Amino acid sequence: MTDGPPIPADRAKLVAAKTAWARDRRAPAARPSDPESRRLPPGQHRVRDWPVLDLGTHPNLNPKDWRLSVEGLVAAPTVLSLADLESIPPFEVTADIHCVTAWSRLDNRWRGVSTRDLIAEVRPRDDARFVIVKSHDGYTTNLSVDWLYEPDTLIATHWEGRPLTREHGGPVRLVVPALYFWKSAKWIRSIRFVAQDVKGFWEARGYHGVGDPWKEQRYG
Repeated sequence: MTDGPPIPADRAKLVAAKTAWARDRRAPAARPSDPESRRLPPGQHRVRDWPVLDLGTHPNLNPKDWRLSVEGLVAAPTVLSLADLESIPPFEVTADIHCVTAWSRLDNRWRGVSTRDLIAEVRPRDDARFVIVKSHDGYTTNLSVDWLYEPDTLIATHWEGRPLTREHGGPVRLVVPALYFWKSAKWIRSIRFVAQDVKGFWEARGYHGVGDPWKEQRYG
């Protein structure tokens, strides 16, 4: 199942192409031998720019009006503004991006709020095993709660020392460096803690439920 509006006609070709691409890349890729390339997961190549990939819509969100709802199986559900995020101790990390479309960008400098700190604020219940992340463009993705405890996962507001731009998910996006970047939802509006896994946008279209780039978990 999916959550969000039906796919508009102008997105249908994009969705079909990316689904077919991921399905056709199930076989493990050969590992390169040079030192820099060995920093890359199998099947990836390094880029210097930051490609823009989305569903064809860039929500125009006023940072003053942006809100993040953290809800579901938590002791203290909350709604956070950008000012609320900024009141939480800032978190900075340098981490790589690995996109399922086979490019990687190394050594990205992020700033925002650690998801570990967010978890401490809302206190998930023992039966909260997954999260469903929703975005303002109708996108959704699913994650095991365990990935929010990873030391480099964050709710990001800045990249390379500057506020996130609109095309890259600003004002606020999720960043989960340990997984393929489709799990790092842009323009996030809610994180819901749930007991049972629910497939997100790409997962419902055949993408892997976890998305570990080092295991080439592209297509389920």
